[in-house]
Amino acid sequence: MAIARFPTLVIDCPDPAALARFYGAVLDWRVEISADWAEVCAEYGHRICYQRVDGYTPPAWPSQEQPQQMHLDVTVDDLDAAEAAVLELGASKHPHQPGESFRVFLDPAGHPFCLCVS
Repeated sequence: MAIARFPTLVIDCPDPAALARFYGAVLDWRVEISADWAEVCAEYGHRICYQRVDGYTPPAWPSQEQPQQMHLDVTVDDLDAAEAAVLELGASKHPHQPGESFRVFLDPAGHPFCLCVS
């Protein structure tokens, strides 16, 4: 028996509203914003939250000097089309690309995330 229905991921960042708008557009999820907190919500209950952290330092992936702590994998049908879309939304493509079935990007706050072929 599960004790919870949906886990919630909470991500530290300098600007929760900006990051929620970015991932809301990437995932096509509803965005909710308050003072130092924002979240993106799927229709079926999943959500990702963003909390403001003063003095936030982004990860330095693939180095472990400032570890990534976590990353999101986003499954897509077309890597090229998805890459163009996330770049237009403000992501940057990381110079280190260790695989062929996925691509590594940095969100506007510097967190790594991957677009993966389904």
